[in-house]
Amino acid sequence: MTPASLKPPIAPALLDAIDVRVGTIVLVEDVPRSDKLVRLTVDFGDHRRRIVAGLKQERADPKAIEGRQALFVVNLEPKTIRGELSEGMLFDIGYADGLTPVLAVPEREVPNGARVG
Repeated sequence: MTPASLKPPIAPALLDAIDVRVGTIVLVEDVPRSDKLVRLTVDFGDHRRRIVAGLKQERADPKAIEGRQALFVVNLEPKTIRGELSEGMLFDIGYADGLTPVLAVPEREVPNGARVG
């Protein structure tokens, strides 16, 4: 893989506007009539959210990530995807570079809802 060019610099305030938190994936369910999407139920400590992610073709068994902590963007506007409300975005590594994606995870378990940064 050849790393992509770096994106242009941004002001620190733009980065501060993104709310990235740790959550535990407690349930992975198929999105009906989709060959790519799954619905994740994620525990953020004080609440749970549903997040739609395109994992079906990236993993032999998407349910294998149940119980794993990962990083999520939690302050995106909710969006309906294939009739499913998505209340955030899963961070993964590699997709934009054509690699089989892997989860962005903390190096050790931390409390759900912990902020990045």
